[in-house]
Amino acid sequence: MTLVRPRPRISVVICAYTEDRWDDILAAVASVRDQSWPAEETLLVVDHNPALLRRLRDHYEGARAGEGARVLANAGPRGLSAGRNTGIAASTGEVIAFLDDDAVAERDWLRHFAGGYADPRVLAVGGRTEPVWASRRRPAWFPEEFDWVVGCTYRGLPPGRVRVRNVLGGNASFRREAFDAVGGFASGIGRDADKRPLGCEETELCIRLARARPDAVLLIDDRAVIHHKVPAARERFAYFRSRAYAEGLSKALVARSVGARAGLATERRYTTRVLPAGVVRGLRDALLGRAGGAGRAGAIVAGVSAAAGGYLIGTARARRAGGARFTIAAVPGPSAPGADRGGSP
Repeated sequence: MTLVRPRPRISVVICAYTEDRWDDILAAVASVRDQSWPAEETLLVVDHNPALLRRLRDHYEGARAGEGARVLANAGPRGLSAGRNTGIAASTGEVIAFLDDDAVAERDWLRHFAGGYADPRVLAVGGRTEPVWASRRRPAWFPEEFDWVVGCTYRGLPPGRVRVRNVLGGNASFRREAFDAVGGFASGIGRDADKRPLGCEETELCIRLARARPDAVLLIDDRAVIHHKVPAARERFAYFRSRAYAEGLSKALVARSVGARAGLATERRYTTRVLPAGVVRGLRDALLGRAGGAGRAGAIVAGVSAAAGGYLIGTARARRAGGARFTIAAVPGPSAPGADRGGSP
């Protein structure tokens, strides 16, 4: 007789910080409510915005079971990492999934996440993030190889359900035991009060996890799809360049923490294979008279240059500072079911 492992209970954490995304936040919560694999709970973590915290608590107060969200204040320093850590500590599920506050999940998003955990070695499962452009279509100059700039899945990631070094934070899930093994997301790498669009906190966490648990399997399943809004300001070349530069700064911190070999292993393949192929594709399109070909080739070169510049400057800063400038939170165990459903953690 074959024993079938029960699929896990999944808590969903959505981090929010601005009332400007009010409608997006409600849509994100609604997309979790409508999942074919029901979430154990939805936790909305508000990042140091008392007005938004009150408004969301008023909105979801009295909602029927499964239709609302548990609204919490970020219990740590300002920033996405501390917000996620607050959600992890307050959650009750065996798996914690993360959804961006300006994204909506397809109906089978959690079902595909749950399916990945049938293998007990799997400690993380990510999905595919599709851009929803404010202008309703991709800017002709914007290369798919750089969709990570706007928080989406980029050309170069393998299709299907595949093993990866790291998942992408806005569409990801982890077993709780992953956080038991390595602590939470590191503060000081990703987005915080600084206006510069930093990132890489999920990369650093996944590398730490692989070191602590060499047997761990991390997957991306491209059937677990979310649709992520790209505002008009992020369709501009100025944002593209600043985000690429900030990625270089973040990668320098990651490399300083975990070593360049682990911190840049995936990036080496990306820069030596994926990006040159993208430049060739863009130049070929230009020769064939297709719109945007030369712009895409130029944007790839500019993006690589900006990221490389950020990495060099970030490396120099980290050396002068004597090490990485971030901290790793210890995440407490889950709350008891039903505890403190309406208040701050």
